[in-house]
Amino acid sequence: MPFTPTLAETRFGVGLSPRVSPPETTAAMLDRLAGPDLVAQRYAIPNSTEVTPSASEYSAAARARREASGTPREEEADKAFKAIRTQAMIRWAEFSTIALARSIETQDGLRERLVRFWADHFTIRAKGGQNLQFVPIYIEEAIRPHVTGRFSDMLKAVITHPRMLIYLDQNRSFGPNSKRAERLGRGGLNENLARELLELHTLGVDGPYTQHDVRELAELLTGLSHDGDRQFDFRGHYAEPGAETVLGQSYGGDKPSLSDIHAVLDDLAAHPATAEHLSRKLARHFIADVPPDDLVMALSATYRETGGALLAMAATLVGHPLSWSVEKQKVKQPYDFVESALRAVDVAPQKLLALDRKEVQRYLHRPLTVMGQSPRGPVGPDGWPEEAEAWVTPQGMAGRIDWAMRLPVVLGPDLPDPRRFVHGALGPEPDEAVVFAAGAAETPAEAIGIVLASPDFQRR
Repeated sequence: MPFTPTLAETRFGVGLSPRVSPPETTAAMLDRLAGPDLVAQRYAIPNSTEVTPSASEYSAAARARREASGTPREEEADKAFKAIRTQAMIRWAEFSTIALARSIETQDGLRERLVRFWADHFTIRAKGGQNLQFVPIYIEEAIRPHVTGRFSDMLKAVITHPRMLIYLDQNRSFGPNSKRAERLGRGGLNENLARELLELHTLGVDGPYTQHDVRELAELLTGLSHDGDRQFDFRGHYAEPGAETVLGQSYGGDKPSLSDIHAVLDDLAAHPATAEHLSRKLARHFIADVPPDDLVMALSATYRETGGALLAMAATLVGHPLSWSVEKQKVKQPYDFVESALRAVDVAPQKLLALDRKEVQRYLHRPLTVMGQSPRGPVGPDGWPEEAEAWVTPQGMAGRIDWAMRLPVVLGPDLPDPRRFVHGALGPEPDEAVVFAAGAAETPAEAIGIVLASPDFQRR
């Protein structure tokens, strides 16, 4: 099939909207992507130094509760700790609705999709509910600014971000011959970050590395940590002294330095295996569970020729004929389904932002969990599965249908005429069976639910 605005917005964007016109050309898609991030400016998420409660505030409250245990101050300290924990959960709910408000209003759906793609590629999961608010902040700080930049810059931002270091226990890792190990009388090397950096983030699970490379890289990464406010800090006394050899290349050797870590990250980003791994993953996410080899090869060539320029990768992706010729077969993940449904029904962003924490849980977070995609994030560092079989399950589809039938009543504005809605949500040539079913529905709410639950709406 050739390029169409409908396919551009459904396959590469966040779904059709009665308020926002889809892009008319691939050039328009790329112009928006290369331009300013307007919805992030309008619906801002604070950075890690601005958010309240801060990590240090939470830690102080937790410490005060521990110290007050068994004393007359115990009840007061416990109450103060729970208040901060509740405040953190409220922030998480707020950030969840901000992300959806962006998607509802944006004319730059490709950017939102790329942000989520790379956030999943560099998955983290909060350790403890009070830390959930920091996951959107991590995405805002380490992922979003780099989706049109160079992969090496995103990689360095991610690998040095305190939330990634905490997630993979790198903040506790120190070299077996480091000053800290000498002081403690034991080593404390952790290979989690090194392994995921090679296996998931760059070279791929079948990449050209060995356990020796993992070990050497883990020793090189010692020193990456954070301070008491959970801001990045390079701790030289944690770092393993001496040179480390990764993929045959030596790094470091003198005084431990962050520049040595940046050097290995640059080299890993430039590796041909990284180009192929990222290209296949990108094509698999947007086009097909088994992506066309010619498209993967074209993306990989662009990556190598441009030094990992992600805007150029996006241009190759949307400009390749195979990106438009493959029939709709990708099943929307639950979040994408919810996002596109809210956009199709034209829920006002301010209505979402007005939801309180319990309403966000009831109308968004709990249904997403039932559909199979917990808003707390993937269980493992490999992110969410891509294959359709992971999402087309009896429980998952029942959750989608139930939410689709309730959405128009719970969150929707004045409901549109179903005869117009079916074309607005599915495009100018919707499935005739869906048109008939929507027209035969007893109420407008039921008709809209039928459209949203249809197979046509579930695929892109």
